[in-house]
Amino acid sequence: MSESRNAILGKLRAGRDAHPLTPPESDFAVLRNKRWDGAERLERIKRMMEAVHTEFLETTEADWPADVQAFLKAQGTRNLLFGPATEAGGRLSAEWAEGGPELIPYADRVETFKERLFDGIDAGITTTLGAIADTGSLIVWPTPEEPRLMSLVPHMHLALLRADALYDTFWQAMTENRWADGMPTNALLISGPSKTADIEQTLAYGVHGPKRLVVVIIR
Repeated sequence: MSESRNAILGKLRAGRDAHPLTPPESDFAVLRNKRWDGAERLERIKRMMEAVHTEFLETTEADWPADVQAFLKAQGTRNLLFGPATEAGGRLSAEWAEGGPELIPYADRVETFKERLFDGIDAGITTTLGAIADTGSLIVWPTPEEPRLMSLVPHMHLALLRADALYDTFWQAMTENRWADGMPTNALLISGPSKTADIEQTLAYGVHGPKRLVVVIIR
């Protein structure tokens, strides 16, 4: 039995050594050639994300803090979680007017902040690295200043998207930003609010994440 087994394994090894497996050379031509112009990219992203219940708020570089505050006030939002150490967080702190929703900085460790984080935060705002026209997705890159929980736990996630940070494909975003040189613990592609369906196929939003996703397009 042992001799037969060794003979069979010997033939398999000999065949493997005689014909080593060489992976084919990667060909990214299809992805390189998949292109849209600037206006088409944005319209495609909006169309695809609106189809899965994403909302959009368009504004300008000068006005986005005031427009975000006015939007949240009109929605009856009580508070907004933000990262005070980011450039966007600094703008919010400096330009947030009195009488609007309360600004809550994410400045503590989650162990000491989790009670309020999980019971009392209406909305969270984060930056993005851009969006992908091919899939209709935001690129969110969590950092210690803007951890993943800021976009996951609040009922509403506001995502700042600059209109000049649009990519045709995921491959283009990875190569142009040199992701191979360094990755976070998780990089996220987000197309819409959290949704799930039970065994009866009843679609529900907000079970495993934010119930609303609002993309703030900064032109």
